[in-house]
Amino acid sequence: MSNKFKTDVIIIGAGPVGLFAVFQCAMLGMKSCVIDALEHIGGQCQALYPEKPIYDIPAYKEIKARDLIVQLEKQIEAFNPEFYLENIVTDLEKESDEFTVKTNKGLEITARSVIIAAGAGAFGPNRPPLANIEEFEGKSLFYMVKNPKDFCSKKIIIAGGGDSAVDWALALAEMGSEIYIVHRRNKFRASDETVRKMHYFAENFGNIKIKIPYQLHAINGNYGQISSVDIIDFDGRVENIKADIILPFFGLASDISFMQNWGVEIENNKIKVNPTTAETNIDGIFAIGDIASYPNKLKLILTGFSEAAMAAHRAYSYTFKGKPLHFEYSTSRKIK
Repeated sequence: MSNKFKTDVIIIGAGPVGLFAVFQCAMLGMKSCVIDALEHIGGQCQALYPEKPIYDIPAYKEIKARDLIVQLEKQIEAFNPEFYLENIVTDLEKESDEFTVKTNKGLEITARSVIIAAGAGAFGPNRPPLANIEEFEGKSLFYMVKNPKDFCSKKIIIAGGGDSAVDWALALAEMGSEIYIVHRRNKFRASDETVRKMHYFAENFGNIKIKIPYQLHAINGNYGQISSVDIIDFDGRVENIKADIILPFFGLASDISFMQNWGVEIENNKIKVNPTTAETNIDGIFAIGDIASYPNKLKLILTGFSEAAMAAHRAYSYTFKGKPLHFEYSTSRKIK
């Protein structure tokens, strides 16, 4: 089967801003595909803080990060965009009036425009330094929670002290799981309210136990299934905990080195763009969201949404050369 494809617009990054760019392109009659290094859509919203409430999305008094991604996905499902996940862009080249994007999985996609919505770059989990960790990854050790129901009534070790660790400890404890939170410091980096709630659960219910200051030391098990985990304190004392699942939440490592040879102007790990079009120094390449930089930029999701609209309207001129764009409001269109 051929790994070569053609579309109107290539969108690099499947976070909220990249997903909204799909919608904006589709509203202008342009086909798009989305490439992302992660195995799921949603970017940091899904990977780092899915349970966190967001308060500055218009029309929502409050919406959880994961629910925002669900709504954005619903908004574009009628347009059938192509998603190429777990793909890292290795090359971006321009020839004549077209761009060719190649990935580490052998994909080769050609388009008239490219919209970079890569957030802080390509992400991958920060893995704890455990000798046999690969044996358990994806089987009983996970770097994110896709379906919380899969973890109900399990004995789970959550390692980390940030928002993801504390949020999921509370969410899974409320679903009946037995949770051990392993953190190497006495102070947690999560919000004060969720830390307070975690301590309340630990003191008044039996299914959250806080192990501090400890860190992961060794995984025990066979054929990918964890049976127990050794944790160690700073005095070298080792404690063994029976467990079914490990959830290490040490954040994601970001990398923008893959963009260095694309020819776009990068400054302080951001791509410089025209604030009125989101276009880079290369005609036809755009950058939106957290990766884009210009004077007085507001680092907000809603700013990225606006940039997605600007980029799509400018990309129209490359997709339909010579065809005038007659602007119309979304209320003038029917979307099934």
